[in-house]
Amino acid sequence: MSPAASFIAPGATLGVLGGGQLGRMFAHAAQRAGYRVAVLDPDETSPAGTIAHEHVRTAYLDPAGLARLAEVSAALTTEFENVPAEALATLAKRRPVAPGADAVAICQDRVAEKAAFARAGVACAPFAVLASTADLDRVADALLPGILKTARLGYDGKGQRRVASRAELARAFAELGGVTCVLERRLALAAEVSVIVARSAGGEIVALPVQENVHRDGILALTRVPAQAVDEARRAEAVALASRVAAAIGYVGVLCVELFVLEGGALVANEMAPRPHNSGHYSIDACDVSQFELQVRAMTNAPLVAPRLHSPALMLNLLGELWFREGGAGPLEPPWDRILALPGAHLHLYGKREARPGRKMGHLTFTAATASAAEASAREAAAILGIAGW
Repeated sequence: MSPAASFIAPGATLGVLGGGQLGRMFAHAAQRAGYRVAVLDPDETSPAGTIAHEHVRTAYLDPAGLARLAEVSAALTTEFENVPAEALATLAKRRPVAPGADAVAICQDRVAEKAAFARAGVACAPFAVLASTADLDRVADALLPGILKTARLGYDGKGQRRVASRAELARAFAELGGVTCVLERRLALAAEVSVIVARSAGGEIVALPVQENVHRDGILALTRVPAQAVDEARRAEAVALASRVAAAIGYVGVLCVELFVLEGGALVANEMAPRPHNSGHYSIDACDVSQFELQVRAMTNAPLVAPRLHSPALMLNLLGELWFREGGAGPLEPPWDRILALPGAHLHLYGKREARPGRKMGHLTFTAATASAAEASAREAAAILGIAGW
């Protein structure tokens, strides 16, 4: 999408590659603004496909499917980071695409991602690239204990192993299939935060409030906003770092940059996602402009406005194991009536047909006049649902 791109007015169709929950929430935002939505996803029951005006049910690299999506769409985006970058490049020959294939390809490869952080002048954990077993012997002692991550196709804790010794490193490298990996030194962390920025084709950047995140088993468990683990100066620094990364890779669209807060307060980049992010879902209920509305604005060349947090919020992820409570013979719907009786509760279910342990089925956002009140409602909900406390 070029800086001179013209505004795409409501009534046009916006296309999205991927039919998961992020695509579903994007579709809701686009439809509220008066746009039609087309989704390309091979799953006939995909959460976004079932609510789209048109569902193109083909593989992501299918020429006929891509041609149809381009034919009906005025502009296109993606809803997950592992969509083939070449599909975006193919679509870009006919229509504006945001984010572009080059930026998405960087986010899909941890080696390229580290290089992008360096170009932007953003620090990350010390690391080494391991492309073969021969590289294992060259690993510096200072990188252990560490975390071994596949360079590609890792998310929500997948493709990662904690390693404390060279023997564990060799075993983990073999378990991950001997593919190219990145070994990162394990750092002493005080907290984890994330920043979601939206950048226009003309280079304008706005950001959501900095989010404080808690992960369990590599999957986001909860997000607090405002972030309590960092002060105002650190929050401003986090936004500046994320904005530099977006500018360095020429990004257009919504980008999430995850950051580690070290025990001394320093910020280092962890990874980035070329799309709206789980940690930004609270913005639907707690901000006057959500991350999905920003996605719509960026791809249609509409003016970007800085989101305002009108209510402190705490978001809880709802994973599939909540449907398999102790003593149940099979999947059992959680007691949503009890949850919806709690002050400030906003329930979002993603329309997935089958609950499975570890699968993201929805989220709960609690808003209140104070952060402590939102936290209190969230803790009560967690107790009702059997979610481990924090």
